[in-house]
Amino acid sequence: MRLQNKVAIITGGSRGIGKATALKFVSEGAKVVLVDINKEALLVAKDEIEKLGGVVEICEANVTKIEEVKNVIKYADDKFGQIDILVNNAGITKDGILVKMAEEDWDAVIDVNLKGVYLFGQAAAKYMADNQGGVILNTSSVVGLYGNYGQSNYAATKWGVIGLTKTWAKELGKKKIRVNAVAPGFIKTPMTEKMPQKVLDMMKDKSPLKLLGEADDIANAFLYLASDEAKYITGTVLSVDGGTVM
Repeated sequence: MRLQNKVAIITGGSRGIGKATALKFVSEGAKVVLVDINKEALLVAKDEIEKLGGVVEICEANVTKIEEVKNVIKYADDKFGQIDILVNNAGITKDGILVKMAEEDWDAVIDVNLKGVYLFGQAAAKYMADNQGGVILNTSSVVGLYGNYGQSNYAATKWGVIGLTKTWAKELGKKKIRVNAVAPGFIKTPMTEKMPQKVLDMMKDKSPLKLLGEADDIANAFLYLASDEAKYITGTVLSVDGGTVM
């Protein structure tokens, strides 16, 4: 049990990669606090995890609101008395080519994908620094590393997440806090399910494996980085993309 007696907060935890990560973590002994803005989806995820015998709490919160973020940290501490792991996973897309992208779409993606990571990272770091360390894991993307047509806002945030990851790793190491990121490739999630089949086929063709990844592939990467097996890894970005970019 690689996460026995650990407590993890997972943002964007009700679906997709977030829920897969929660399921993986509880299977390895962790207790989890799922954070999402969608209360109904949180309740569904909670029921699924509890049926498997997992210990889970849920918090409906907006990751862009500092008071709501602080409330999640307090709630997790009140419930479990510790916070060992933060998975900064909440994210949205509002795609459009540069010359047609609306300012409100730019602002919305920056707010959730970058400001939300900063706010939760800051709150968790303060807590962990006072409590003998911990692990902060951020969700980036291969889009953040290499760009993607029609995703100026998304690419900017995911590149920004890499910058935060490396900066925090340098700042927080002395407090026994490890900080790493995972950069998923094209993964089957509720987000990609909305895409036309021809786009999905194009995404598959970009990988030498000719496959889309599964949410579990990313959850496995988070599990490794959260565990003591990765105790000497910090400031890294792990690409999990089926060889899409290399």
